[in-house]
Order: sequence, then C-alpha cells, then structure tokens
Amino acid sequence: MDSQDWAKYIEATDGLSKPWLLVQWRLQLLKERRSEMDPEAFQAALEELHQDLMNLGEWWVGQEEEVFGLGNDYRGDR
Repeated sequence: MDSQDWAKYIEATDGLSKPWLLVQWRLQLLKERRSEMDPEAFQAALEELHQDLMNLGEWWVGQEEEVFGLGNDYRGDR
C-alpha cells in the first residue's frame, strides 16, 4: 500500500485512535520520500520513527484479537 492507501484505510477504520497504524503510515511516507532526502536526514527520521514505535510499549496487551486478529492463538490455546 502506498501512503494514500494507508490514509484511506486509517480513515475508513477509525484508525486515528490506533497508534500502530499511524506508525505504519508514517513509515510508508518516509519510504516514499527517501529518494528526495539526504541520507543523514533519512536516518534521523527513521530513528525518530523507531523511537516513537518503541514508546508505544505493549499497547497491544488486552486487544490482541482486534489488533492481530488471532483470537486465542496468541496464548497457544488452539
């Protein structure tokens, strides 16, 4: 998906409240702009994005089924 597809998906799924989707959208935007950026600026932007992702922590705990669509599989209950 390109960044416009991500934006449409996020909008259609009320994804503005889902930070993991916003990180994926930002990563796609960065990938699309990479050729226009000098390597140092790209690296800095990628490091910032990585830090933002790490700051999310275990955001998925308690919502595994919604986020990953795995139901009880994540616990090995199957």
